[in-house]
Amino acid sequence: MIAYIIRRLLYAIPILIGVNLITFLLFFVVNSPDDIARMQLGAKRVTPEAIEKWKAERGYDKPLVWNADAPGVAKATDTILFDKSVRMFALDFGRADDGRDIALEIKSRMGPSLAIAIPTFILGLFVTVSFALLLVFFRNTALDVGGVVLCVAAMSISGLFYIIGGQYLVSKVWNLVPISGYSGGLDAGKFLVLPVLISVIGGIGASARWYRTLFLEEINKDYVRTARAKGLSELRVLFRHVLKNAMIPILTGVVVVIPLLFMGSLLLESFFGIPGLGSYTIDAIGSQDFAVVRSMVFIGSVLYIVGLLLTDISYTLVDPRVRLN
Repeated sequence: MIAYIIRRLLYAIPILIGVNLITFLLFFVVNSPDDIARMQLGAKRVTPEAIEKWKAERGYDKPLVWNADAPGVAKATDTILFDKSVRMFALDFGRADDGRDIALEIKSRMGPSLAIAIPTFILGLFVTVSFALLLVFFRNTALDVGGVVLCVAAMSISGLFYIIGGQYLVSKVWNLVPISGYSGGLDAGKFLVLPVLISVIGGIGASARWYRTLFLEEINKDYVRTARAKGLSELRVLFRHVLKNAMIPILTGVVVVIPLLFMGSLLLESFFGIPGLGSYTIDAIGSQDFAVVRSMVFIGSVLYIVGLLLTDISYTLVDPRVRLN
């Protein structure tokens, strides 16, 4: 397994280089440093001196990929590509266009994002798997049909409806929790209850329907009929055999999203005013802070690769027949 993990980590290097190069091309070829300076300065008539000053203060006055005037190794290192992209491999994200340290911002905002993401992940997985098993247990009945219709209806509703409707009903009409905001310590709970519930409810439709399909595929297989022939109850068949054998496709969708939980929820954090990584990314896009957006894209790529690796490892834990070689 160790050799497999090392091999996968080595595979990740060219993937990250490719993602980094594509991101660099999108930001610095489509939008040149002069364009970025004009957008940041915001004025309609920006003087060339102001643009050059803004670029010099942020290191955008260097050549993009090759500095022919620099001596030796500096021809490659004294460039925007090295300063803004290559250093991210050492987790040196530099500073945002407003001067703040990006690494410190990520560190301080990771807590609020995880405070939403972890309860949403655990509670959402428990609710959707339980609901899917309930539908399978009462399959081909009115409850099953009603549950599927409910799932399809839930999938058809925009996530914005859950957010805005939940804020209006729970916070404004019932006045149970604050409509937005965030606080540290135990007081954070009253600000997190509503976004967590909305996130769980909004994800029930698609997830429960998918899990129901997985369980129905398993429940018609020979080993399930054999288990029933031995006299096992339907509940025991569902939880001991069907759920266990459906774990690999479930893990494929579940484990891979665990590292991405660190990235935060873009919509939820923005609507509820939670200072997490999701709202940080949205604010950076809104203010066209490309340094922050590039860093978040890079972190997302790293976490996604880690998620895929964790998924492969989890297969061996669920099914001993799987070998990582």
